[in-house]
Amino acid sequence: MTARLRSFALLSAAALSALTIGTTAGASMAQADTTTDSQAQGLLKGSTTASYFWDDASGRAGDTGLPAAGKPMQQGLVASPSWPLMTEGYVVYKGKKMPFFVGDRGPGDPSSRGVMLDLDAKTFAALTGGKFNTDTLGVDGVGGEGHIKVDYVITKWGDGKGLKNKPVPFSTGAYKK
Repeated sequence: MTARLRSFALLSAAALSALTIGTTAGASMAQADTTTDSQAQGLLKGSTTASYFWDDASGRAGDTGLPAAGKPMQQGLVASPSWPLMTEGYVVYKGKKMPFFVGDRGPGDPSSRGVMLDLDAKTFAALTGGKFNTDTLGVDGVGGEGHIKVDYVITKWGDGKGLKNKPVPFSTGAYKK
């Protein structure tokens, strides 16, 4: 490769980089995958059983209130028994990939039985082919399935208390450390 061609290739790569720098962290977590190569490799990878929830402070269907991070309930918000709030990543289920951020604590007791991630009901529906039911705050069309086995990748750790490692049960109190 000539020096001129190498310079053009480097300049093109720099221009492409400059175009992608304008993306913001405030963009909706439910949008298309925009992870960089280093993020795609992840800081932590694993598998766990995931359940689902929807807490929008409506008081319906077991709703317990607004999520712990103070962010409104939304697609992409998950609860973790131990990861720091605002940790980011994605889950994969049967080839479907969905981004998430840790915005709440939980699941409580199920985490002692290996359910280490509580997906929001809209993400659970998107992964399983179900439909979010606004009346029941549940997911219809999944044959009553409430737990799925997912792979997860952490791409950014949140600041604050919590364990930056494999998830551990809520009862350990790791979310306080």
